[in-house]
Amino acid sequence: MTKGIPRAHYFCVLACLLLAVRCSYGAGVIEIDEDSWVSVGGGLRAGYSSVSSGAPNGSDNANKFDAQSVRLYVNGQVNETVKFTFNTACVSCVFGTDADDALHTIGKIAVLDAIAQFEFNPQFNIWVGRMLTPADRIEMNGPYYGLNWNQYTVPLLPSDQLGNAGLLGRDDGVTVWGGIGKLQYAAGLFDGMDGGPNQGDNSLFSGRVAYNFLNMESNPGYYTSSTYFGGLGDIFTLGLSYQNQADGVGTATGPADFSAVILDVLFEKVLSGGAVFTVDGEYKSFSAPIDTTAAADPNCFCLFDGESNFITAAYLFANSGTMMGTEVRYQPYVRHTSNNPTKGASSDLNEVGLNFVINGHNARLNVNYTNGNANLTGAAAASDTSTVSFNVQIQI
Repeated sequence: MTKGIPRAHYFCVLACLLLAVRCSYGAGVIEIDEDSWVSVGGGLRAGYSSVSSGAPNGSDNANKFDAQSVRLYVNGQVNETVKFTFNTACVSCVFGTDADDALHTIGKIAVLDAIAQFEFNPQFNIWVGRMLTPADRIEMNGPYYGLNWNQYTVPLLPSDQLGNAGLLGRDDGVTVWGGIGKLQYAAGLFDGMDGGPNQGDNSLFSGRVAYNFLNMESNPGYYTSSTYFGGLGDIFTLGLSYQNQADGVGTATGPADFSAVILDVLFEKVLSGGAVFTVDGEYKSFSAPIDTTAAADPNCFCLFDGESNFITAAYLFANSGTMMGTEVRYQPYVRHTSNNPTKGASSDLNEVGLNFVINGHNARLNVNYTNGNANLTGAAAASDTSTVSFNVQIQI
């Protein structure tokens, strides 16, 4: 705080700024001049879950309320070409505090995105900083723009490994992205696994190309969504992602190269009367051939090695209903996940759910039931687990 300026003056300025955001500009946008502005928003995902036989005694259900994701969004524009993004996330909220206290060493609030954006034209743009590594659709969706609630029950990429090679799908690097006709592309170089097996300081390459056979998808930058609730008409998009890092997995004494090839598809059809049918699916092939000695090392950066796939189908009813006086549209869905590692047992998970869509991805409720033994690593759980959860998502 600057010397000689009373603290009360700062509260006055803050109040004026908040008032300006709320009243003068709307939607959390502060206009600086004709070309410059700053916007502020946020996101919350929270819920309640009941896990069969998950209590400490091993027989009763585990009952838990969770703030699964809490985010603050800040975006701005210097002019039509130069822009920036700065987003934060509650890390301990996302992963839980009782399951893994070690995550507290990362910090409760972490930088999610910090991007200097140079956007020249629809064909060619450059982003520099901390951002999503170009990857498959569920990574580019993030949790807020997915079709089902539990997207991440398939093996995840290095940037999702709790900070060892990125966090929440993000990493430090540079991405070039754009589109040519109905072809969209994004490619970048990132730190990836830094240290550990990567004693040669090799960079991670990450790229994605997608072709829109019907209507074009429309998202900020190179991001995606797994449903548009029929808002973009008929969609049929195929995406291909590739990641590679030499010495990206293993240990310092037992390194191995990492690579991943992922094919994803989104089909969305608007039916007569306004109903919407959506199918979202992926096939993943991971190569992370870690030897037995390295795998036994507690310091090993070990990733899934093998194949995985999922498919989700949903139906958004045309007619809206009301729930406690609020207009909603109902979207039931089903999802099947299968993980097949090169070594070890396979795992799978089935999910049946219902989205209560109030305002697209900005306001929805969800109830779902899952059964199976798939988890984030792709490894099999000790036994099948059934979970019922009730969830809420809000964004502004």
